[in-house]
Amino acid sequence: MLLIVDDQEITPSMNVDDLVTLVRGPVDSEVVLVVRRIDGDESNEMTFRIVRAEIELPSVEWRLLDDDPQTADIGYLRLTTFTERSGGEMRNAIQELMEGGALRFLLDLRGNPGGLVNSAVEIADLWLDGGVVLIEERADGSQTKLEANADPLAGDAPLVVVVDGGSASASEILAGALRDNGRARLVGEKTFGKGSVQLIHELSDRSSLHVTNAQWFTPNHHQITGQGLAPDVLVEAGVDPLPEAIALLAENAPTATASDTKTGD
Repeated sequence: MLLIVDDQEITPSMNVDDLVTLVRGPVDSEVVLVVRRIDGDESNEMTFRIVRAEIELPSVEWRLLDDDPQTADIGYLRLTTFTERSGGEMRNAIQELMEGGALRFLLDLRGNPGGLVNSAVEIADLWLDGGVVLIEERADGSQTKLEANADPLAGDAPLVVVVDGGSASASEILAGALRDNGRARLVGEKTFGKGSVQLIHELSDRSSLHVTNAQWFTPNHHQITGQGLAPDVLVEAGVDPLPEAIALLAENAPTATASDTKTGD
């Protein structure tokens, strides 16, 4: 039982969030915990001095959809955020899936709020044999085009990307790059629509001023901000999009010709 965190006594009114706030702190700083250990009828208080460290959770989950012979060669990849490690994690996941027999892939970006743009470009490199990944257009009208390296890990494997309203920012950059380069189709819901670079100025009254100084566009110059990406196959909220994504993979056709709508009826 946790009793004290840095001289702060734990009370019955505190919830888990309160405890997490007390224990958290700068990396390499020390936190002192006093706990009560109950061993049979004896109760002993113990003090621990712990150095705080950053805990990094994996951003990529993967598995073969081998519970059905029809999908046993499909590698499922779920990307939850874009960190400095995501590119390497995605590369390792793709390699392991290919070694396990994956020939087709589902990339699930649902609920991914974004993260590092460079990570999105790095992951796009794994799928694209060259081409533009992202266009950054600044307020003065100047542009910068970021291009993929022409050395993909899975450049020929059929690919479908699953998105929803929680797919934002770097997720939209990656999904837009894969679609505009004819590499993948999108299944699910319309994405969030966040594609701007902002400077944040802290004000004296503790409020902040957000100034947009650049916008992100997909390779076909589709504006992400305020518009999002409409999927090639729209699946309404509450309906599992994976069957539709698997159906697209069965067609083995990476470029879209029409949009369909699937409902729960």
